[in-house]
Amino acid sequence: MTDLLLQHCALFDAVDGVLVPDAAVLVTGDRIAAAGPVAQVRAVAPPDVVPVDLGGGYLLPGLVNMHTHLSLSLPGAAGARVEAMGPHELALYMASGAERTLLAGVTTVRCVAEKEGADFALRAAIEAGEVPGPRVFTAGRALCCTGGHGAGATDTLECDGADGFRRGVRSQVARGADLVKVMISGGIAGEHEQISTPQLTDDELAAVIGTAHDWGRKVTAHAGPAAVIARAVALGLDCVEHGYQLTEDVATAMAAAGTALVPTLVVTRCGEFFDSLGVPEWMQQRSLGAAAQHEASYRMALAAGVEVLLGSDMPPFWPFEGTSATVRELEHMVELGAPAGMTPARALQAATLGPARWLGADDRVGSARPGRFADLLVVDEDPTADVSALRSLRWVMQGGRVVRDDAGDPHGLRQGGRR
Repeated sequence: MTDLLLQHCALFDAVDGVLVPDAAVLVTGDRIAAAGPVAQVRAVAPPDVVPVDLGGGYLLPGLVNMHTHLSLSLPGAAGARVEAMGPHELALYMASGAERTLLAGVTTVRCVAEKEGADFALRAAIEAGEVPGPRVFTAGRALCCTGGHGAGATDTLECDGADGFRRGVRSQVARGADLVKVMISGGIAGEHEQISTPQLTDDELAAVIGTAHDWGRKVTAHAGPAAVIARAVALGLDCVEHGYQLTEDVATAMAAAGTALVPTLVVTRCGEFFDSLGVPEWMQQRSLGAAAQHEASYRMALAAGVEVLLGSDMPPFWPFEGTSATVRELEHMVELGAPAGMTPARALQAATLGPARWLGADDRVGSARPGRFADLLVVDEDPTADVSALRSLRWVMQGGRVVRDDAGDPHGLRQGGRR
């Protein structure tokens, strides 16, 4: 495979959080061999390297979406259609979503509840090169109590008692789960609960977290209310999803414990999305009505020093308000977090290096440093000045292969055609 010299670009260094002007990246096979100022990279490039002119664009690592459901089915007509799919149709549906996710610039995802075990098959097919899609880290089915958040669907596993939750953790690890997801409170999509409804006992929480850690897996929790989150953080929880109702004290405890937050701000600001899916009025009111407190909680987390990571909950590729759900989430993270210090550069780190570190994969993804996979994006505007620059995405590379090139394919590199 020919070495490629990506040049005529500025490069976002996710490790230092800075933009390197007049940069270049040397790609050998599926990895980055060198990156930095163009003169330094050219000095180590082989004489037969193929130059790839990026047209003065801005090059950055592929995005990592930490709250993904490729088999999402919310209450409503569209969700009912997904629920009715057989395993073959579901696999094709998820594969289509995976390809669209990749083309939207999301080169790695963390799936946090998928149906029928199809996520494991999809991960294997992507790794084998049989279907295009992002690198997949998955929790398999999320664990919930009987009748709890998400109960009754094939993307959750109902458990009760400490022993039941231990079996739940082990069952997903046995299938190949990279992490464990547990529902510890109510949420916006449960008709017979409230966001504030606690759903696990301390014994059950301890069983999930302790068992997962014994097996070398981190735990993330769907969680809304501060009191429930505080209990879980004290027991060693690794990550909170949503965090709709934090307090300053709980945010401080999260920061001290190293518990990350994936705020999914877009889910309390997505009436258009709900309308398109036929989501019932009760859920829309609960979701959109939680927006103000959700925003305040997010700012508390930033102010306390909690590590915040990108996750959309909506499908990463979903066209929404003129862009993708992933980019819209990043925009919300900056717009709502600017008073608390969420700069565009910090948001980009929350979408690249931060997630990679949480996943234990920062030696493979999350930055454009030597040895990492050549998962890279090009946009036309400076994303360190404004994350809305990601709306100008025009080029995507994954593992050294160009999978999207809006300007054409002058080097014959598209879709596995590397020469």
